[in-house]
Amino acid sequence: MSSKSSHKLVLFFAISFLLQEKCTEASVSLLCKESERKALLEFKHSLQAMDSSGDDALFLWESEECCFWAGVECNSLTGYVEMLDFSLQYWVVAGTISPSLLKLHHLTSINFNSNDFNGSLIPEFIGSLQKLKLLDLSNANFRGPIPSLLGNLSMLETLRLGGNGGDVTYHRNFKKMFSVGKLEWLSHLSRLKEVDLSFTNLSNANDWSQVISHLPLLQKLSLRHCDLPSISSSLSLANSSTSLTYLDLSDNNLPSSAIYPWLFNVSSNLVSLNISSNKLKGPIPEAFGNMKAIQELYLNDNLLVLAENQVRGDSGLNEIGKLPDFRVLDLGYNLLNGSISKSIGQLSNLRVLRLAGNSLDGDVISEAHFSNFTNLQELDLSSTSLTLKFNTGRILPFHLSQIMLCSCKLGPRFPDWLRTQMDFKLVLEYLDISASGISDSLPYWFWDPFQRLRYLNMSFNQISGTFPNNSIHISHLDLSSNNFSGPLPHFSLDFSDVGTIKLSKNKFNGSVSPICNITNEVSLALLDLSNNLFSGVVPDCFRSFRSLTALNLGDNSFSGSLPSSLGSLTSLEMLSFRGNKFSGELPLSLQNCTELKFLDLSDNELSGEIPLWLGQRLSSLVFLSLQRNQFRGRIPHQLCELKYLQILDLSVNKISDSIPPCLKNFNSMAKKVSLDRRIELHLLDDQPYVTSLIHVRYVDEALITWKGTKQNYPQLGLLLAIDLSCNKLTGEIPEELNSLRELVALNLSRNFFTGKILQKIGHLRQLEVLDLSRNKFSGNIPTSLSELTFLKDFVVLRCHRIAQWWNHLPVNLQ
Repeated sequence: MSSKSSHKLVLFFAISFLLQEKCTEASVSLLCKESERKALLEFKHSLQAMDSSGDDALFLWESEECCFWAGVECNSLTGYVEMLDFSLQYWVVAGTISPSLLKLHHLTSINFNSNDFNGSLIPEFIGSLQKLKLLDLSNANFRGPIPSLLGNLSMLETLRLGGNGGDVTYHRNFKKMFSVGKLEWLSHLSRLKEVDLSFTNLSNANDWSQVISHLPLLQKLSLRHCDLPSISSSLSLANSSTSLTYLDLSDNNLPSSAIYPWLFNVSSNLVSLNISSNKLKGPIPEAFGNMKAIQELYLNDNLLVLAENQVRGDSGLNEIGKLPDFRVLDLGYNLLNGSISKSIGQLSNLRVLRLAGNSLDGDVISEAHFSNFTNLQELDLSSTSLTLKFNTGRILPFHLSQIMLCSCKLGPRFPDWLRTQMDFKLVLEYLDISASGISDSLPYWFWDPFQRLRYLNMSFNQISGTFPNNSIHISHLDLSSNNFSGPLPHFSLDFSDVGTIKLSKNKFNGSVSPICNITNEVSLALLDLSNNLFSGVVPDCFRSFRSLTALNLGDNSFSGSLPSSLGSLTSLEMLSFRGNKFSGELPLSLQNCTELKFLDLSDNELSGEIPLWLGQRLSSLVFLSLQRNQFRGRIPHQLCELKYLQILDLSVNKISDSIPPCLKNFNSMAKKVSLDRRIELHLLDDQPYVTSLIHVRYVDEALITWKGTKQNYPQLGLLLAIDLSCNKLTGEIPEELNSLRELVALNLSRNFFTGKILQKIGHLRQLEVLDLSRNKFSGNIPTSLSELTFLKDFVVLRCHRIAQWWNHLPVNLQ
């Protein structure tokens, strides 16, 4: 080794040694103070933290180096604790906030977003943490009033208390967790740059606009769904803040007169404005064109109309179109009607255009209207009845990542212009062309670029074709109500947190064994293969489908026993195997599906006695149909434990003995209760490319057989019915049935009941259908029947005597 190299080596080791010494000193200085370590341990005692495996996420909060504990961050020079951040997605904290935080004198940031503090109050002592710059308690299940002592946090720059309900699918029905009187305390926080009080009751905060207008540094404000009171017309706007760049006042029912004057005074620097879901009326104001910095404008779900000029189109849209950096326009679900084609061309800088849910029937959109849309990435014209006519082979100037054209007029030929959107480097990830009048075969070129799609909905058309032999990579697929045929392919749900597959009402055939090979099957939440030509035995491979919430294999030609692995579907809420040839007894493992609300096994060849565990374990059932099987024995009294049950159909079996009197325990039928327990599945997929809400309405699958006719009830929550017809039931009808006062339909026909008809049957005031025919009743028809003013269909045959009052019934008797 040369002398020069030796010197370099020595120098290298010397520098390394010095760096190691320096790092050692730094690591020592990072050790938090013992007093703060004890405060953190005391704080931990009031918490429970679990990771995704259910283990203690704070188990490392025992070491001496507390600055390296999960969720804790210290100053690198002083070692004082400055930040507590429990907003990590892979673990959740529950419990309460301990006053020991007051011992962390240098704390500048608290972020407990997306945790669960059990509905506890926001502690008033937080107002004593004088050095706080960030306080985020959003989506953390706090309740009660917001303490005005937070106004003492004079250093605060970011305040997020909202969103406690922002992830709820139907936020309109969400009970607000926070309430606030006046917002005067907020005016003391002069350093605020961001405020989020969404989903907070501010109905008594008449000073909200004045307070907000006088926060000089405020840049981002979110007051979504806060019941905001209207802004006083006498409010002085002279000192209004002009620093706002992001403003969300959506879902507040604010009228135009209440919001426009204040809005256009604070709008000079606005970049994003959301005033959707209010009560804005009239034409789109031209004043939006004065917002020179605006890039995003959300006006959807209001009462806006077009002020259309025959030559130039809508004047408000024309002014908006002149804005240099304008990128997002959402006018969905307003009262826009007539022609919008003249105005569209003015919005050439757009990246996102949403006009869904407006009455634009008769208007025709061609490629000429989009000739300048070189930046467009998302197009939503759903439910507008617009006609799209793009010349075949014409290369469009844009390349979209999301296309939503549900209920537009695209057919009858399959739109060939989609090919230009699927062959480009910008991936088309979301495509909805459902109910668009297409009656054609799927073109040969579709399947290869299809592999990039994450969401595809082509339902309610007349599209024919088969699947390719290779795997289908998809997160959400809906081909229902078409003419597709052939065998089931192999599906891959890669890169999906939530997967849904709907292939119902087609002509698919063969075995469904490919479902056993679904890649990433753990994410599959919905599988609907109903109303096809599938046959054979359903494979027993459901053990790994732990996220499956809805499974519908109804109306096929399956045979054999029900798979025992169904009991592994502990998240299952809906199960329909109706209209097949399944045989044997119900598998005992099915009692593990304790979340089931909808169970339809009708029209099969199932046998044995009705299991006791149906009532004991499946306590959430709302719909239960075992109709048209071979069940025997008695009705177990355990079924009476199903207090949420709205429909019970045990008709056309071999059930004997008497009706258990305890049926009076069906609470949903006995007294008026909230019928919001609609059997619907709401899946929220928050993949980065789109927030797509996938709805499956189980009520569409609720078929009730009445007098030999199957009837579909789309509003299951409005129907309360018991059907025990066509069995071998005996004895008298128990008087306890008189207590089911909300019952809408009762069918006890074709049994062997004896004795008198219930004398107080008139107490069932909601009855619309009553069938007691083909039994062995005796005596008079009770006069209380005349009290059933809603009764539309009444059948009682083979009685010894019919009273003379029948003319008083609201409909004719048979």
